Amino acid sequence: MDTSMAVVTIGAGATALVDLWTIVRARVLGVKAPDYALVGRWFAYMPRGRFRHPSIAASASLPGERAVGWIAHYATGVVFAALLVAFAGDEWVSTPTFLPALAMGAATVAAPFLLMQPAMGAGIGASRTPRPAAARLHSVVTHLVFGVGLYLSAWLTSATLL
Repeated sequence: MDTSMAVVTIGAGATALVDLWTIVRARVLGVKAPDYALVGRWFAYMPRGRFRHPSIAASASLPGERAVGWIAHYATGVVFAALLVAFAGDEWVSTPTFLPALAMGAATVAAPFLLMQPAMGAGIGASRTPRPAAARLHSVVTHLVFGVGLYLSAWLTSATLL
């Protein structure tokens, strides 16, 4: 398997672990899972020239937004995996180490805090949500889970496919 395919596998695997985490978190802690239709709505409005919404939930829904959201969710995971490999080097794919993966997971929380949440009407770092501190904590933990997923997916990929 070449590095490009390994990056796709690693990013998709790490994203799948995040999805598993959101299921566990919902059942154990009662925290509602993200609605990727809203992410899809945000992306689907971009070609129409609309990048910011006072409330993405209040914006009119668009056809196919749920599929767009799920595709964007996994594509983002792959992009973050590619960034990890760009920083850590191609050799990381065959001999992954935990710290770079965890650091990348931690760094990725900047995307929702500084880009997605403000653009979707939730404010910087979820400041306009009903419970900003709880939303921030869940985002940080979820992105750390993503970092763990990057490592585990790279380890499994290197052990089985390379």
